[in-house]
Amino acid sequence: MSAAGQPQGARAPLGGSDPHVVGERGGDSLPEGVQRVAAALADKNHPHAPVMLADAARTAQQAADALGIEVGQIAKSIIFRRKADGVAVLVITSGDRRVDEKKVEALVGKIGRADAEFVKARTGFSIGGVSPVAHAEPPLTLVDRELFRFAEIWAAAGHPHGVFKLRPQDLESLAGAPVADVTQAPTL
Repeated sequence: MSAAGQPQGARAPLGGSDPHVVGERGGDSLPEGVQRVAAALADKNHPHAPVMLADAARTAQQAADALGIEVGQIAKSIIFRRKADGVAVLVITSGDRRVDEKKVEALVGKIGRADAEFVKARTGFSIGGVSPVAHAEPPLTLVDRELFRFAEIWAAAGHPHGVFKLRPQDLESLAGAPVADVTQAPTL
């Protein structure tokens, strides 16, 4: 964290709850995906608007490093394709955990990996910036119980540079999803 209380590498939102990208990334307009996420968060009265990181955070580790937090505090959005009907399945998991596909299948049916084209078509976001909210088509969503180890977490905001702060219980209500055991046991 900086002395001003902002995460290192993050740009503070300007003008209250209306976040902007400034400087070398081009004026004060936000990428379309971040605008969608910001609008969805505002519609649900979420207190934290997206911020734009100076560098892309396409992995949980990159995001955690940029924010100066533990990798487990990153809420990763992993998209699968349900085999029976092609529905997108979103698993929001802690950044330091791996999804256990068998556990997910026990809850939603057989799943397969989703390619970049499927992810973009169903969510409206590119891999590396998939937000847990504001999808093009609402996915079937599960929230990893491991996120509840932390008081504060961060999630992607629709772009590899965009993130927003929340609490695990906020994620549960914002995504309208149940909390489940969906990860592999951690290795020591």
